[in-house]
Order: sequence, then C-alpha cells, then structure tokens
Amino acid sequence: MQGVLTKTAIVLGLLAVAPALAQAETWQPTRSIKMICPFPAGGGTDLIARLAAKGLSERLGQQVYVENRGGANGAIGVQQLMQADPDGYTIGAISDGPMIVNPALYPNNPYQPLRDFIGVGQLIKFPSMLVANAGTGIKTVADMIKAAKDKPGALNFSSGGIGNFSHMGLELLAIQAGIKLTHVPYRGVGPATTAVLGGEVQLMYNNVATAIEHVRGGKLNALGVGEPKRIEGLPDVPAIAETVPGFEMAAWVGIFVPAKTPHPIVDRLTKETAAFLEEPETKKYFQQQFIVAAYKNPEQFQQYIKVELDRWAGVVKTAGIKGE
Repeated sequence: MQGVLTKTAIVLGLLAVAPALAQAETWQPTRSIKMICPFPAGGGTDLIARLAAKGLSERLGQQVYVENRGGANGAIGVQQLMQADPDGYTIGAISDGPMIVNPALYPNNPYQPLRDFIGVGQLIKFPSMLVANAGTGIKTVADMIKAAKDKPGALNFSSGGIGNFSHMGLELLAIQAGIKLTHVPYRGVGPATTAVLGGEVQLMYNNVATAIEHVRGGKLNALGVGEPKRIEGLPDVPAIAETVPGFEMAAWVGIFVPAKTPHPIVDRLTKETAAFLEEPETKKYFQQQFIVAAYKNPEQFQQYIKVELDRWAGVVKTAGIKGE
C-alpha cells in the first residue's frame, strides 16, 4: 500500500509541474511590451523600430510600443535597456552606432555590448550611398579621391553626429583610399542632408533611401554605394568597392534584450522576429525603400558584433576620432 501511495504522489507531482514546464518552453507575454529606440522619432532606426513593433504586436498577441530615448549617439537609450528588468517586457531596437562604435569612442562607456545584452536578431541593413553636391562637379569616387589628394582636407563632409554611420562610413573610406577629408558633424542625418544639399559641405555618406530622391532631382551626384556590389534598382550606380577594393559599410538595426533574459523569452522573440521579416508585406516595403532584410540569429549576431567591435575600434584609433 505504501508503494502505491508513493507512486501516486510522484504522478501527482509530475502533473503539478507540467504546466510550469510547458510555460518554460514557450513564453507568452501577458501585458504590453516597451521597445526602446535610442534615437528621436523620424530617423531610420525609429522607422525600423515601429515596423518591428507592429509586426511583433501581431505575432505576440500583446501591444509592443516604441519609446524614443535619444541622446549621446544612442547611449542614453541603450543604458536604459541595460538597466531594465530582464523579463521580456522591455526590449530595444538598436543600430550599429550605439552598439559597436560608442564602446571605442568613449573610454568610460557605461555598457559593454557582449556582456550586457543578448542580440535577439539582426533585422535589416540600410544600403548606403556616397553623394556629392552637384555643384562640385564631382561625379565619381575617383573624382573625389583625386580632389582630396590635390588639396588634402579641403573637401568637407557632413554627418548625423560623431559615431553615426554617416560619419564612420567616410572615415573608413578615407583610411582605405589614403585621403584626408574634413568632418562637419550635425545634430542628425536630416540636418546633415540639408547641409550637403545647400552646399555647406561637399560630400555625405547617407542611406540610399534618404539620398536617392535628391539624386533623381539632380541636386546630388551619386558617386557609389557601400555594398560589395551594385544594388538592385540602381544598376547605373557603381559600388565604391569598384574603385576602393574591399570597401563595405551599411548601418544596421537589431533587436536586443538585457543579458539575463531567460532563454524561453529570447527564443520566442527570436522566432517572431525572423517570421516578421519573412512576411510578404514586410518584404515589399523593404524593396520599395531600399532596405535589406539581413536576419542573423542570436549566435550569428553575437559573433558579428564581436568582429564589428574590433573593426570599428581600429577605425576610431587610426582616424584619431574622439567622442564628444
């Protein structure tokens, strides 16, 4: 009789923990989720954050809303994510600058990407384009390099701020091409674009989606794209790598959570992020806006970030860039 009671107790115990085990395998949020975007509304990272928030809301069955926390090239919003409870209810849509450039720019950067976060998945990359004000007469990358070598430092370029992709793209190109350019930072990609359109500066490294309308309008000359090869939809614009072999630079955005977030939560967010990128509506929008889906799972994303941290630390050191 004692044996029967013992077996019964074991069975009842297993039945009691079964729901908990099932819950541990598949996380289902029970309230709304905050997605931190570490830049103001209206920019590229914010655009992707809002698209992802909409897609994840539909797939998770709970509202995912975007909270913009701009400042310090994204560091303020990223630090807020680091300090959030690792419970799945605060996530972040974060771009390359705060994650892989800030640690090299700021010796006392308050966070370490590989220690303090889990990359749920890379979402996209923004193919980028080197442009020149049409009045400069610079029409090719070769023209730009010749002008820079004839008068070192005389060519100016605008950017959305120190450490922004629009800054680092031309710093990388200058190193690889062996030229000297003068950086003029602005408070955001919008004002930086206005500066090159108005002739305050001669050059800018911008995302294709922002620059293309001004190229088609004749105000800017498209010198080359930052992808390894020419991109679909712009067959007449060469890759910068055709003139400067090996050049490649594109801003990206990924989903991150605090480092101690449990595996079931990460797994569910990873699954739904990947699924969102495969939706026909998402693919169609990306194609129209010159955005490339560039999914990486957590393991791939972590390895990529490790490589990129080393890469941009080298660029920052070689170019002698100092954070503000």
